Amino acid sequence: MSDTTPGSALPRQVADAYVDALIALDPITGTFLGVAESSRLLPDFSPAGQEALAALARATLARLDAAEALPGADSEAERRCGRLLRERLTAELAVHDAEEGLRLVSNLHSPAHHVREVFTVTPADTEEDWAALADRLRAVPDALAGYRASLALGLERKLPGGPRPTATFVGQLTEWAGTGPGTGWFDEFASAGPASLRTELDAASGAATAAVAELRDWMRDVYAPAVEDAPDTVGRERYARWARFYNGTDLDLDEAYAYGWSEYHRLLAEMRTEAEKILPGAGPWEALAHLDVHGKHIEGVEEVREWLQSLMDEAIEALDGTHFELAERVRKVESRIAPPGGAAAPYYTGPSEDFSRPGRTWLPTMGETRFPVYDLVSTWYHEGVPGHHLQIAQWTHVADQLSRYQASVGQVSANAEGWALYAERLMDELGFLPDAERRLGYLDAQMMRACRVIVDIGMHLELEIPADSPFHPGERWTPELAQEFFGDHSGRPADFVESELTRYLSMAGQAIGYKLGERAWLTGRENARKAHGDAFDAKAWHMAALSQGSLGLDDLVEELSRL
Repeated sequence: MSDTTPGSALPRQVADAYVDALIALDPITGTFLGVAESSRLLPDFSPAGQEALAALARATLARLDAAEALPGADSEAERRCGRLLRERLTAELAVHDAEEGLRLVSNLHSPAHHVREVFTVTPADTEEDWAALADRLRAVPDALAGYRASLALGLERKLPGGPRPTATFVGQLTEWAGTGPGTGWFDEFASAGPASLRTELDAASGAATAAVAELRDWMRDVYAPAVEDAPDTVGRERYARWARFYNGTDLDLDEAYAYGWSEYHRLLAEMRTEAEKILPGAGPWEALAHLDVHGKHIEGVEEVREWLQSLMDEAIEALDGTHFELAERVRKVESRIAPPGGAAAPYYTGPSEDFSRPGRTWLPTMGETRFPVYDLVSTWYHEGVPGHHLQIAQWTHVADQLSRYQASVGQVSANAEGWALYAERLMDELGFLPDAERRLGYLDAQMMRACRVIVDIGMHLELEIPADSPFHPGERWTPELAQEFFGDHSGRPADFVESELTRYLSMAGQAIGYKLGERAWLTGRENARKAHGDAFDAKAWHMAALSQGSLGLDDLVEELSRL
């Protein structure tokens, strides 16, 4: 804490000093924040690197103890920041101390995925940018070797990753490695660099691609056989730990499971009503299958990118000044096509701290060139506007009033995903889904999130399927039943369903945060509305809610209710 004397820092200063120290250990975080010095580096994913992050968290909690005892620490701004910092670091340490980082294999969320993704947001506009990227490419082998060392130690300590995510990850690494020299993902990425650095970039990308292939071979030949008999599910104890990490609260998992079923039945009734309007006599998924063929579509990859951009631009024009009050730099968001070889779900990346890199939505095409509108509209209200983009860009915009930590690395997954799902519902409430086609697509997306709560908790805890379920009543959940149920209650293609279930198996407790987070946002809004009565101002509430930074779900409801 260079700007304060020892023991004099308040919670927000402690939090921001933590961010500075974190960036030094984790240059990927630095790049997402827009720190130029991070562009040449990658983190240490080895056991020693993981322990360094844990040591920073422990030291920061000790500093926070001292900070919260100081005069001024009880102000609203300091209290809220300290509350978030303590909750986040405590949850992160619980995961670390259980050695979860030694078994982190996923189709979406692993060190290898983070390494690849960071190249898509690293500046690449000038020769100097590309020189930094060449250094970062040269850092890929050590980063992947550190990750492999952690997985190897996990095997030694009888801490296996799941066999299904492992098999999927091997397939992804195979795609990233390419079919021959110069065809890997990193090779293709580097091919866009300037001619003046061609030799350097080709050598660096070739080394990165070779490291991917080496990791793939080890995962396939050593790791996969070692974990083939391990369970894909995590059990109640591990699940509760991960649910805390992703949701920022100690959940009553049985109550959450029951809530998922109640939402399932509510949404199913609404879907049947909309399906009848589209194809009389048909059920919801028959109607969605009909729309896949006969509904409105966007033809072409570039055409769908442009259409999604126009959808977000139109939403900003309609919402700004009426339901939100947006700064000019928050109004900018870009639609992008996701690089191949990743998971099937769309995603969002936030702006850099100075907004030189805007927020971006990413669409994985999965080889498709024809895109049904019903499956896109609600999703882009979720990923873009008024969903992830408005929340995360607004946090960045008001970071000087919060703390750097609250606006960035302190993000609680269920808070952000809950807001994005709330945003979908808000657009329905405001009349932006005027026809049965778009509204059935929205309800299908909502149903997917309800099914996530059911199958994610159900299969990891091996819970019983209720007697009033139309699907295998009285049986206990398995991953196979979960995939069948999810496929039966989704308009999405089989490869998406398979990718989703693999994601849930490798990120236990994350997928439930969408619906549970939405419930927290709705509860907070309703409490505030009751408190203010006729004087409740939805626009003012939205902006105050989006300007308070991230919080775990318990804290979120309390804070939203006070606004």
